[in-house]
Amino acid sequence: MRTPRTQRFNLHAFLTTGGLGKKMVQYRNKQVVFSQGDPSSKVFYIQKGRVKLTVISKNAKEAVVAILGDGDFLGEGCLAGQPVRMATATSISSSSILEIRKSAMMRVLRDEQAFAERFITHILARNIRFEADLVDQLFNSSEKRLARTLLLLARYGKEGKPESIVPKISQETLAEMVGTTRSRVSFFMNRFRKLGFIEYNGGMSVHSSLLNVVLLD
Repeated sequence: MRTPRTQRFNLHAFLTTGGLGKKMVQYRNKQVVFSQGDPSSKVFYIQKGRVKLTVISKNAKEAVVAILGDGDFLGEGCLAGQPVRMATATSISSSSILEIRKSAMMRVLRDEQAFAERFITHILARNIRFEADLVDQLFNSSEKRLARTLLLLARYGKEGKPESIVPKISQETLAEMVGTTRSRVSFFMNRFRKLGFIEYNGGMSVHSSLLNVVLLD
């Protein structure tokens, strides 16, 4: 028989504080969180900041596969028996990241419905995102792919209106994410700016009007 709980589970406190089997770690800009090939034994939760996921092929070609931000999990492959990391995670801003041991993560997923629902929602959203990324790469022009990438980086559709992109994402990184050249990214970024879809004011702001490029047939 399970012992009755004396205190309700606090989802917010679990994800924003250290404790048994977990700790909050501060990462500097460009600091590696984990590397491709490292042992996979923890799940990470981005409390605040941005993290870039990259994969390096056997011929040393690097590709950016995702940019993650506040409220995202990463490294969850260990829960499915993944023995090593399949990608490298690098902080691209000052970031506060909660490290959760696999055993602690499995325990809270088993015992706490609120957390399990939050995590399942994250996994499903990531799967939908990756499927959309694949369709985007197969069927859309590089201009549409860049517009969609900028909207995703601005968290469009996640928490209301688009926000300024912080930190600044280099055109080289955007080119890697979109699957095109830096010169093409530069050309389209200048075009988006002239059309009023984006603006620079100490950082880059993305307006919802950029969605017109994605929806254009």
